[in-house]
Amino acid sequence: MDGSSVFIAVQKVYYPLLCILGIPANLFTFYMICFRKCGMSETAIIYLSCLAIVDTFYLVWVILLDLCLTFLQLQPFWHSDPWCGILAVLQYGALYSSSWIVVVFTIERYLVLSVTGARQRFTRPRTPVLTCVAIVAVSHLVSVPMGWINEVTPVNMTLEAGNITLPRCRYKEALYSTVLVWITTFLSGGFPIVLVIIYNSLIAYHLCRSSQLFTKEERRTIRGANTRGMVRRTILLLGTVSVAFVALSLPRFITYCILRTEYNDKDFDRNDYSLPINVMSDLANMLQNLNSTTNFLLYCVVSRRFRRELLGTLTCGSKAREFGSFLTQNTMKVFSVAHPNSRSPPWGGHPCCPH
Repeated sequence: MDGSSVFIAVQKVYYPLLCILGIPANLFTFYMICFRKCGMSETAIIYLSCLAIVDTFYLVWVILLDLCLTFLQLQPFWHSDPWCGILAVLQYGALYSSSWIVVVFTIERYLVLSVTGARQRFTRPRTPVLTCVAIVAVSHLVSVPMGWINEVTPVNMTLEAGNITLPRCRYKEALYSTVLVWITTFLSGGFPIVLVIIYNSLIAYHLCRSSQLFTKEERRTIRGANTRGMVRRTILLLGTVSVAFVALSLPRFITYCILRTEYNDKDFDRNDYSLPINVMSDLANMLQNLNSTTNFLLYCVVSRRFRRELLGTLTCGSKAREFGSFLTQNTMKVFSVAHPNSRSPPWGGHPCCPH
């Protein structure tokens, strides 16, 4: 077995595994963030739960329907019209949404920390809800032109049964497609990465500068405040998600720019894994797709409250405590109403001190 076959075999295992683990993890993360008290602010709950949902859609459109079906089926349904164009719109819409939710959440946290009047304005639940809805809507609207970058063309394929011709949804070699793909590359990768790095650096600078204004005792008092502690936990979660986003998205942006400049030739074989650029590009794609499955793990690592609520959910600890409380309350009621018409116990004396 040569290197190309090994690499393809790895991808056949890797992408289905991402779906099996990533989709349930994102849905469970959405439940934990929305319905369990994980110590997050209201705005963080809205942004991070929306991020979990759009990442789930990204896994469905890109990993499950595109990559997995390519390996598992000879003729997936999206290799025909109109699904060839519709799937591209859904894929890029989910990619835009995921990237720009992280960007907008980062900018919002910076404004809350640095601008005096921004805290009351941006901490209202209505503001992040409308922002997330606008991001998802605009992302899919901007992705509509991507429905025409691919076309269904007949392709000769060699199988065990012989040579057959099947329709395939392939990239359209045209100036229109090239320009759109370059724009999409910067809107989904280049600009978000730059903005996340800039605003996270500004947040770190603001926090360092603010810490120098207080003594050690004052900083200890501030950390003890509930609102300050919640802001600090939110910033920690945001920083972790942002770092993961940049680290996993940057390699794909770099390799794609190289492919579209140094190897921008219609005769270039993208499936030739004897070329290092093809291997590096597919590895970068694997990291990019991994970005949509890591948030659950990141929350478990950096958030003690998330881990505690997760453990309580998995072990049914909260239900056990609720049942115990319910049983205790009803037991006390039974004893308290045993003689409803008497203010003293049947044996006489003080109600709390039987003879």
